[in-house]
Amino acid sequence: MTAETDTPQAAGSCCSSTGSRDGGAPGARAGVTTVYEVKGMTCGHCEGAVSEEISGIEGVTSVKAEATTGRVTVTSAAPLTEDAVRAAVDEAGYELVGRA
Repeated sequence: MTAETDTPQAAGSCCSSTGSRDGGAPGARAGVTTVYEVKGMTCGHCEGAVSEEISGIEGVTSVKAEATTGRVTVTSAAPLTEDAVRAAVDEAGYELVGRA
């Protein structure tokens, strides 16, 4: 099971004049992707809870949580502080181990 959340971007927020992000292929995701290890996720509900909280961090564009591996992949417009991710994971009721 996995839970993935896409956060909509404001028009033109990270797009070039052609409407593609960073001048790349249309639909390609721009930004920073970081993988974290989260302890305690066991099911789809857990994945959803973690994804929802991390999606609330400013700049986050995508979150994919996988209970089977304990990994959470986060894409954001700019690097996130580990403290912000830890606070979101704590709020969901789980423990951030750190970067995977």
